Amino acid sequence: MSDRALVVVRAGALTTVQDRGRPGYAHLGVPRSGALDAPAAALVNRLVGNPPEAAVLETTLDGCAVRPRSTVTVAVGGAPSPVRVGGRPVAWGAPVVVPGGEVLEVGAAAEGVRGYVAFGGGVAVEPVLGSRSTDLLSGLGPPPLADGAVLPLGIPSGPPARADTAPQPRPPAELVLRVVPGPRDDWFTPQAVRDLTSLPYRVASASNRIGLRTDGPALERSRPGELPSEGMVLGAVQVPPDGRPVVFLADHPTTGGYPVIAVVRAADLAAAAQAVPGTPVRFVAVRRR
Repeated sequence: MSDRALVVVRAGALTTVQDRGRPGYAHLGVPRSGALDAPAAALVNRLVGNPPEAAVLETTLDGCAVRPRSTVTVAVGGAPSPVRVGGRPVAWGAPVVVPGGEVLEVGAAAEGVRGYVAFGGGVAVEPVLGSRSTDLLSGLGPPPLADGAVLPLGIPSGPPARADTAPQPRPPAELVLRVVPGPRDDWFTPQAVRDLTSLPYRVASASNRIGLRTDGPALERSRPGELPSEGMVLGAVQVPPDGRPVVFLADHPTTGGYPVIAVVRAADLAAAAQAVPGTPVRFVAVRRR
């Protein structure tokens, strides 16, 4: 058995394998998936010398612990958290060498929600439709990590970055989401369309990789009933019957019958991945390009 592998010691609340996802299969009902905070995943890959498409671990709130079977370079980024190797504190946001047999422990997030752990050579689970990402909605890709699971690692393709630390944005104190109105804003009253971009919302605790749910004023419909199912895109702001907006994230369904009042600019979705429950949310209308 190859020693290019790691053993999961503590899986954490939800730790998954993620890369840049599997775009292009929505017509087959397959979501894009991939790292929710794509810039953070790309940065930790760069720190360990991986190409940007290499698979990493995405942790949720309480981190994880793994034991590589052979020496490997690791970088932890995304949500700031304590990092230990063999019980000793090491740098967060920088390349660190973990000797074979030692335990790498990523602690609970001090801020934000999702951490990213890159290993030199990447996590080399078998790709499905061109991606190693775990998709929680369709079940494609590897299952979420479980204690005792063994994950293969690839062969390093380049040297680690020469950096003591790398700057990373802090999780948002207020989540500002730029939205393009439509395509179904005509299903809502003019007041509801104004309310979306003028009244306060907060991140709801029920948020997950499928969608960021919000607490706040209900948006009033101008017409009853439901739409026939139609295609959904990343960042769609769908409004279910309770009237509270849901922002679709990486594992979102590819079709839906609830009306979409607006679509969030893709550049703003990384911050949504790090917004803890209770974070204020402000939707800002922008023009179509």
